[in-house]
Amino acid sequence: MRNINIAQIIGESKLNSFHFKIIAMGVFILVCDGFDMMVYGTVIPSLIEEWGLTSSTAGYVGSLTLLGSLIGCLVSGTLGDKLGRKKVIIFGFIIFNLFTLLAGFAQGPLDFSIYRFVAGLGLGGMPPLITALTFEYSPKKSSSMLIGMVSTGFAVGGMLVALLGIFVIPNIGWQWMFYLAAIPLLTVPFLIKHLPESLAFLVVKGEDEKVRKILERANPTYEPIKDDKFQVNLPTSGMTVKKLFEEKRSISTLAFWVTSFMVLLVVYGLGTWLPKLMVEAGFPLKSSLIFLFALNIGAVTGQVGGGWLADRLGSKRVIVIMFLIGSLSLIFLGFRSPEIIMYLLVAIAGACSTGTSTVNNAYLSLFYPTFIRSTGIGWSLGIGRFGAVIGPIFGGFLLDLSLPTHVNFIGFAFPGVLAAIAICFIQEKYSNFKNPILARSFESLKHEAKPKLE
Repeated sequence: MRNINIAQIIGESKLNSFHFKIIAMGVFILVCDGFDMMVYGTVIPSLIEEWGLTSSTAGYVGSLTLLGSLIGCLVSGTLGDKLGRKKVIIFGFIIFNLFTLLAGFAQGPLDFSIYRFVAGLGLGGMPPLITALTFEYSPKKSSSMLIGMVSTGFAVGGMLVALLGIFVIPNIGWQWMFYLAAIPLLTVPFLIKHLPESLAFLVVKGEDEKVRKILERANPTYEPIKDDKFQVNLPTSGMTVKKLFEEKRSISTLAFWVTSFMVLLVVYGLGTWLPKLMVEAGFPLKSSLIFLFALNIGAVTGQVGGGWLADRLGSKRVIVIMFLIGSLSLIFLGFRSPEIIMYLLVAIAGACSTGTSTVNNAYLSLFYPTFIRSTGIGWSLGIGRFGAVIGPIFGGFLLDLSLPTHVNFIGFAFPGVLAAIAICFIQEKYSNFKNPILARSFESLKHEAKPKLE
């Protein structure tokens, strides 16, 4: 009987169609997540005009979605570890698309807010669960890059919502931005059939035959034997959230939480208010939506490029540099420049906010061991959602103060500096990827002369 560590087999696999299929499904789910999360920013000017909302009130309405996503993010990570990530992903996918659709039928801010809050419950769980599932199936050498590729889905959704908003809102009304959420619901049967379950979850449930089939597809060099015993690193007792603070992980866990809080404040604050901020700066609505498009173009670039750099230069170093560059771009954005320079600065801000957030998520996946990975990512992003909730409120508060444009952007630059400081406190020597037990090469298992008998 051989003891097979599934993380080693996946870690030493080479990219093939199995991995790309998972990436494609992850991208699609996060495109929908990004669309539904960012759609509110495109309709704020219309809602303020139609319902007579103040900027502060509109900020509070936007924060209700993020409050729901905070709850969803915290709960989904733990549920994913206990019930299986696939089930929670599909249920959340149905919830957020259905209630985004219903928001298009809202007659006023009250029912609109209720629909957006419930949609947020589903939206919040997608990034940590998709990140954890992608990491679990990623070859070790390209894990950060693949997570970056999958996470581009969120930014692509933001790009899509900006482009559609330019044509849909003036011609057929803001409601149609929400009606479009019905289309992804048609893909639910496909996701049920093809989205894989967590290997660690299958091992715990004793689904050995499913594990063998998945491992063969993920790593064709693995030759299964009927009596193979699959191993996964699991705790023997204790609550999984408590495990985040054990084995000298406390300081790093708190540092990740501060980082997530600050970066999501910027991501969702800008995502909600950038069109309105640019209108206040003197740009027409159409141009302001193009700025939102540029923000998400930059985000895609930052997600893929940042992941690529992190795999080669180290996540910690890359994250700190990106945060500082992003803060500088926001400061310069507050001073009127030629339009092409403004678009470039917005794109850099997107690359170094949403993009850096993705690199940070991949860093989280590397830091925590498998048995608490979803919980670690989920709680970090969940705490970060407090920043996401504050972001739209903060932006609305700034606009109601009628401050100079450059002061508004400096306000969004400051959290990036704090995030860069926080990430410096991560203690990599206590991380999963510094664990010598997990560093054992799969090659030694593959070339054992005789299976180990027990």
